[in-house]
This record gives sequence, C-alpha cells and structure tokens, in this order.
Amino acid sequence: MVPNRQRRRLLLPAVTLTALGLTTTQALAAPSGTPGPRPHQAQHQAEIGAKHAKRVRGGTGSTAGPAFSARADAPGEDEGDEAENSAEGTAQYTEARTAPGVVAPGAYGAAWAQLQSMPHTGGSWDHVTDKPYNSDDPRYRDVNSNSSGGSGFVTGRITGIAADDDGYVYAGGANGGVFRSRTGGGQWQSISDKLPSLSTGTLNLDGGGRLWYATGESNTGATSYVGTGVYVLGDPKHGEFQPGMRVGGAELESTIIHALRFGGGKVWAATSRGVWSHSTTDLSGPWALEFAPNPDYLPGGSRAGDPAAPYKNIANDIAIDPKDPTKVVLAVGWRGGDTYNGFYAKATDGTWQRVGSLGDLPTDAANVGNVTFAASADGSRYYAIDQSPAVMASDPDTGLKGIYVSKSGSPFGPWTQIADKDKLKNSGSALQDAGYQPGIQAWYNQFLQVDPANPDHLYAGLEEVLETKDGGSSWTVPGPYWNFGFPCWSIDPAKQTGDCSQTTHSDQHAIAVGSYRGRTSVYVGNDGGIYSRPINGAADASGHATDWKSLADGTMDTLQYYSVGVGKDPADRSGRGVIVSGGLQDNGESILRAHDKVMGSDFGGDGADTLVDPNNGCNIAEEYVYLDMWVTQNCAVNDGSWRSDPSKATSYEVAPPDKDTSAARFIAPITSDPKDVNTWIAGGRHVWVQHKGYAIRSGSEWTSAYDLGAGHVATAVATVNGTVYAGWCGPCNNQGFSRGIAVGNTDGTGWHQLNLPVDGTLPNRYVSSFAVDENDARHVFVAFNGFSRTWTEGPGAGNGHLFETHDGGATWTDVSANLPDVPATSVKILPNGGLALGTDLAAFYRAPGTTDWRVLGRNLPTTAVQQLKIGPDGRLYAATFGRGIWSFNLHSLGRGRYDETDD
Repeated sequence: MVPNRQRRRLLLPAVTLTALGLTTTQALAAPSGTPGPRPHQAQHQAEIGAKHAKRVRGGTGSTAGPAFSARADAPGEDEGDEAENSAEGTAQYTEARTAPGVVAPGAYGAAWAQLQSMPHTGGSWDHVTDKPYNSDDPRYRDVNSNSSGGSGFVTGRITGIAADDDGYVYAGGANGGVFRSRTGGGQWQSISDKLPSLSTGTLNLDGGGRLWYATGESNTGATSYVGTGVYVLGDPKHGEFQPGMRVGGAELESTIIHALRFGGGKVWAATSRGVWSHSTTDLSGPWALEFAPNPDYLPGGSRAGDPAAPYKNIANDIAIDPKDPTKVVLAVGWRGGDTYNGFYAKATDGTWQRVGSLGDLPTDAANVGNVTFAASADGSRYYAIDQSPAVMASDPDTGLKGIYVSKSGSPFGPWTQIADKDKLKNSGSALQDAGYQPGIQAWYNQFLQVDPANPDHLYAGLEEVLETKDGGSSWTVPGPYWNFGFPCWSIDPAKQTGDCSQTTHSDQHAIAVGSYRGRTSVYVGNDGGIYSRPINGAADASGHATDWKSLADGTMDTLQYYSVGVGKDPADRSGRGVIVSGGLQDNGESILRAHDKVMGSDFGGDGADTLVDPNNGCNIAEEYVYLDMWVTQNCAVNDGSWRSDPSKATSYEVAPPDKDTSAARFIAPITSDPKDVNTWIAGGRHVWVQHKGYAIRSGSEWTSAYDLGAGHVATAVATVNGTVYAGWCGPCNNQGFSRGIAVGNTDGTGWHQLNLPVDGTLPNRYVSSFAVDENDARHVFVAFNGFSRTWTEGPGAGNGHLFETHDGGATWTDVSANLPDVPATSVKILPNGGLALGTDLAAFYRAPGTTDWRVLGRNLPTTAVQQLKIGPDGRLYAATFGRGIWSFNLHSLGRGRYDETDD
C-alpha cells in the first residue's frame, strides 16, 4: 500500500447537488437535521473505506423499514451516513447560498440581467493559469503530493463531450462553459462565454450537425450548479453560443440536466424536475413535461415549498427504441433512495407506468438509482449502468448494482448482467482496498459509450475507465484510478510515473467518439479534464492502456479553485516575479513559479484554503479539507527520497485540533495577519491561533483563543494587529439556521459575541468574508452570501450583501448600493482605499469616496469568484470556481473615482 497518498475527500452517497441557482438557488442539497460525525482526511483509500463502512453501519435512522426505502435525509432525522454527507461539501456549499430558506426561481437570472447594464472600470483581467498543469510534475514528489500517480496534464472537471468525424471536439467544463477544438483535441477556444450559465449538463451533436448544450451539471455532486436551459448552436464549427439560442422558454431554468436523447423528431431531457421533450425542428415553442413522478413538488405545485421537493422528480436518463421511437423507457429516481425510483414506460392509455420486469436489470425502487443508458449504432444492443441505493446502504465497498446488456436492442430487454463490482475489481482495477472498490461513487460518476463500428465493444466509466470488446464476457481497465500500488510504479522523478503508462484522472463523467484525419478516437471527461486514445488502442499485459493522451494543453482552463495565494519568488533575480498557488477541487494545490511554462502540483487531494508568505512564495500552507493543514517552506520540492528516509520530507501536517474532532467546515477558513505573517488564525469550532508562521511543525502548536460554542463552526476569519473577527454559523442549514460574529484578541482576551438581531440590521445569512482596515481594526467590512429577502423564502433572510462598521461591530451600515442581488464571497480593501468584492457572478469595484459599484475590469468570465487576494506585485488575484485564476493590475484604478472607463 502507498502511504500518505491523498485524494479528494470521498463524497459519499448522500452528497447532494450544490446549486448556486442560475435563475434559482433551490438546491438539491439534502436538508439535514442534526449533523452526524464526519470522517477526517483519509491518507489512503482503505482509511476512507473503513470510515465509510463505519458511518453506514452505525447510522440508526428513524425511517420506517430499510434506510433506502424512505428518504434518509429528511429534516430532523438521525441520518447516519446521510448527515455526514449533507454536512460535507455539498450542503455546506449550498447552505452558504440558500440558508435560511429556499431561493425562488429567477434570482440568478435577475442578477445576471442587472450585470449587463452596469458600467465597468478601466483595465482588464489577465488569465494567470492559462498554462498546462502537470499533476505529475517531477519537481514535487513530497509526502503530501499525488505526483507520479499517472494523470499527467489536467484541468477542471469535464462533464460533457461531443465529437464529429472532421476533427471537431467540444468539451464542457463543470462550471467553465464549452470549448471547441478543430484538431481532434487541443488548441481550445471558448464558445459559450456570452451565456448566463457556464455549468455543463451534457453536450450532443444531432444528425444535422447542430451542437446542443444542456446547462446544469449532470451529477448531484458537491459543487454542481443548476443552469438556464438548453441552447443550440447551428454552426458549431464556426459560431459561438448566444443567449438567444435557447430552446423553448424558461421551463428548464434552475434544473440540472442529466441527459439529452433524440428520437422521432423530438429531443428528450432528463432533468432534476422530471422528463421533458421538445421538437427538434421548431425550437421556439415551450418544452412539454412528459413525466414527473411527484408533480405536486414541482414549482407551482401544492408541495413546492417542501424541503424534500428538490428530490422528488429526479430523472437520470431516457432510452428510446431505435426501431420504434414511440417506445421509450425512463430511468427515474433519487440516488439516495425514494419510493418513486424505477423505470417507467407509457401504457396503452397514454399514462406513464412502472416497468415491472426487465430481466436481470432491477426494477424495484430499492435497486434503481443513478442509471445511464447507451445504444449501439446498428440498433442491436442497449447497455445500462445501475447504481443501487440498497447496495450503497449495505455494502461498504460499492454502490454499483451492475452493468447490463439488452441483446434485443430494445430498452425493454430482456436485460442480462455483464459486470458487477467483483468482476470489475478482478479485471485490472486499481481499487482493491476494502471500502473503496469499483462503483463506490457510481452515484457521482458514470458514462457509457458503444463503439459505432462494433456493438460488442463498450467503454464504461465509473471511478475508472473500463472496456469490454466481447459484449461484457471479459473486461479490462484501460484507465485505472492511478498507478500507485501497481508493480510498475516508481516515485523516481526521472520516470514520471515509474514504468507504468499514463492513465486518466479519476472520476469519469463524459465520453464521445470522433475522428480526425481518418483516425477514430474515444474521448473521456473526468475530474481532471479530457483525455483521448484510439478507439481500439494498445494496452499492456494488465489491460492498462499505453496510449492515453491528455488534451489539457493549457488552452482550456476549467480549473475549479477554492482559494489563491501569492508571494515573491525567491529564485527570481529581478525581485518582481511571484509564485501563485491555489487550492482546487480534486486537483490538489497548483503552483506556478515566476518563469514556469508549466504549472505543477505540490499538494494532492482537494486543495481548500491557502496561505502564502507574500515575501517568499515557497512558504505555503495548504488546507486539505476539514482544517487538515499542511505546510512547506520550499514549495514542497522533493525528489521522493522521503520514502526511504522520512526525515527528508519537506511538508508537514500541522492541523489544529478541531480537525480530529470533526469540528470544522469542509472548506474551513484560515488567514494570517497582514502586519505579521507569522500570526495565523484558523477557524473550526474554536478560533485557533499560532505565532510560528511557516516554521510550525505540529498541530499541538495551536492555541484556542476562543470557543465559538457547541454546534457553531467558523465560516470566515480575519485579523489585524491582534484583533480577530470570526463569522460562524450553527446550525448552518435551514433547520434553525443561526449565524453570528465573534470579536476578540489573539491572546484570548476581550472575546465577545456581537449583537446581531434578526431585524434587517445585518442579514440572517451566511457570513462569507471580512476585510479589516489595517490602520484601524475597528473599521471592518463584512460580506454575506445568499440572496436577499426578495428571493429567499425564510425568516430573517435580510437584505444587502456588504456592510461596514467603524466601531468594531456595534453599529453597521449597508453599503451594497447598486450591487446585483447575488451571493458575495470575498471582500478586500484595496491600497487606494477602494473596495473589491467577489461574487458568484463577477468581481465588483467601489472607488474611494463613492457609493456606487462598477464591474471590475473586462475579460473575467461569468463564473463564481471564490476568493480575492492582493499580491506583492500590486495585482488583485481572483480564484474562480471553473475558469482558473485571473489577475488585475490595481494601478490601473489610480486613486481617484475611476482612472479610466470604457463605458
């Protein structure tokens, strides 16, 4: 087993959709009751699995019957494993934008419309991370890096792919929009940046060559955003998507779209609000609702306000009989289990009814979860993957029920099982440890693709890329999870991934087949970007492909950053070069040194919050998740010699004690004092302080300055000259949501809770960020997430997004002014006295001496700005969740109202 290999914290079965709400923020995040215990960082897959098994088997639940037979995440229930997950990245990311209440449809759309009419400041944003990102960079083989795992060049999660036979490939980022390649992959161009939503559900080319773009990410994972519907680009080889290209009306706004399927002159959409259809010739009419199992829970229905409503009409895929497009099977159901889960078909009376028997393919509610279909080009085969809520609840190793084939070519079967977890595990899988085996995340990552030239040749995606060439009798794993654990692996930097061939990144989401210059390739999209290989590629004796090619050449940046940190590069002789680091969803911590042509990865797993010494960018502190902090003082440069001599490790785990008691948020806040880089603040249940800076070597060196209280966890922290502000929530969800701000000193004295009455003085919403005046610690700005009372249904939701105090929090003034009503994430006081604000829509600027806001600069894509930091080079850096890191030259703003404006 490989020690200290860090992967993304496992998002277990109950992790639900995190939705900003592109025209709504009614999220598919399970409303949670009392949060249950959460496992911490897993240093190895086996540890993750053991904790998963413990949580699943330890949950008591209060539902009648088996856990999978009723909604296990109902409010107020002891949810066991469900609570652990809804309290994790998913619900936490969601509740920051929704609590306390449900956000009404139209919220994001209204904000986006307002943005279009706002003036801009002068200046333009520059793209910082527009370079290849080598996750196997041989410079960074330290103890906490995944470098040498075999994923090679990566970018952010790709959730939609389409390809033709002329070398055109289209790839959609999870929250980054659509990119086009004219060369069979690579040399990418963004073609959807004018749309209000860059969240990708799926991409499809129809028979006429039109490109269909379904927005709303097609999985219910932790950081998925809903969309604004479906768009069609008539000439995808040359054109770009425009807002006026939307199909139908607003029927599919605020949904996620799992799949688009074509047949009989119609396009069918499987969404989080049922199955819809539309003519493929007349694109102007409204979408027709074909089937919703629980229509009372749809918008406008009698139970639309029920906390369970987002889960009651989830459709996953549609299978259309190629010989008779009037025969259709719908795969419907919430992956965590519900009584409506199952397959549906039209009865003779025109109503949709459950399908009772399909052969080996289960049809009972307990065993139908997330399902994906694929048909062969000749109509002779249909394939399906089924994730089972019952298996997920009882088997700590997997959630997979099986992979199936219908050799009649009809979606009505009969279906025969051709694979299960054990068959795939024994076919060359890298997932051999108890608690983490093939299909463990079948609720999150699935794809199926049949070779157009061979109906028995199938590619399947779960955590890994799987392949059969004989209709499922035998399987190989051309894209194993990683190379660690295989005999061919070596940490030797000279060997990149040892003697193993490159694999793909883990967690598969999308697939397509296309040709370029007569060569047919398969394209796969996953949490690390997009990869290709010949459709009948080469493999070694273990069945692992030897010919994967990463298409993340740096021209498509869909990286999903939680954070950014900037410091001077000590190796740069000019003294002006900087090192830019950032924490990423499932792609570790990226590092870009002053003269690098390629970014590297010095920390693995999920990168969360980040601290970087402004005077020395090789001094880096990185949070994994749940406040599990690591520190390095040499950029984590290492040749791997720590494996034989542990004293040669250059990264150290320095997590505050709240990490070991699960008393911190999934992405917990950390910061340092701008007047003293050696003073750090970390927020969990406690406000932790340490004064050793980057020389800290143990979590025991933290001191608790203040206990926020049982059930309270920090959401934002800031400090200047020994004064600390800590925002908290608890409970953080809709059931009894509470928030507050505590103020005190780093030495533990003077702590008190501010009086924050729910009367509109400050919103009763999630505290996301502070900016403390470095010259006067009583002068503070605080930013609030979520939408205002206009859109939020719930007590005390409040108005405004940014507030100012001059007396340490005794009184506050709303300074939101003309800001769009959209979640605010990060506020900064700029050197010229102005303000910068990052939101889920854009970055904004308020000049000194003014009250109104403008859009800050040009060129920044319309995507979520997670964090703003000021670098020692006089630039403002923005970490975006879907389009990488960008920087803005603050000198272009001058010291007056506005230096220059092009409006």
